[in-house]
Amino acid sequence: EILRATFMVRVLKPWFANTAKRQVKSPKVYIRDSGILHQLLGIEDRTNLERHPKIGASWEGFVLENLISQLQLDERECFFWAAHTGSEIDLVVNRGNELRGFEIKRTLAPTVTRAMRTAYQELNLSSIDVIHAGESTFPLQEKIRAVAARRMIQDID
Repeated sequence: EILRATFMVRVLKPWFANTAKRQVKSPKVYIRDSGILHQLLGIEDRTNLERHPKIGASWEGFVLENLISQLQLDERECFFWAAHTGSEIDLVVNRGNELRGFEIKRTLAPTVTRAMRTAYQELNLSSIDVIHAGESTFPLQEKIRAVAARRMIQDID
């Protein structure tokens, strides 16, 4: 609680849906400052970062913080969803009567996964944006699009 109160960590609570799937009930914890995370992991430069097994977690936390800031979200609007079958969505935003999903992938060529399809249907999401490391934003299928992290400000509202 002290780390959360001092903005050192972000705690995302799980979103619960009325579904037959067993859902994850424990929160996800992110270190909010990727520089501090890298220091704690002993990552000294970009080369070490690129080789580190936690690079995906670092990317996810970095993008998550920027996305929450960009959308000016209150922590009471931010959740994640995961089922014990492996389906998950990194960020579920409950704003008004709309439920949006965001998946964060450190890839240049994102695709729609079975987990995304499951989450879209089970949660009745209005849309899913897959934030990726590539150059451009493009549709993946109806109501699911790939959004380049570098274009989040322009492409996500």
